[in-house]
Amino acid sequence: MKAIKQIIDIENHTFTVVLPKDFTAKRVEVIILPSDPEDDIPQWQQEESERRYNDYLQNPEIAILNEDFMKKLDAL
Repeated sequence: MKAIKQIIDIENHTFTVVLPKDFTAKRVEVIILPSDPEDDIPQWQQEESERRYNDYLQNPEIAILNEDFMKKLDAL
């Protein structure tokens, strides 16, 4: 199976998908999702993520490896 992912601008409630020449399927399934991540992520979560990133930039030694974090969780 060959999948194609594209970000397409919608104009007048329509869009066009241009398929590569080597795409030979005669039938496809179309799933339409909004591509703007700000629509999917709550504002408070965006702000918290930005705050944590800025904290890290000012103090990089606060970073922890994922495996160390998981060990700490397991210890709880």
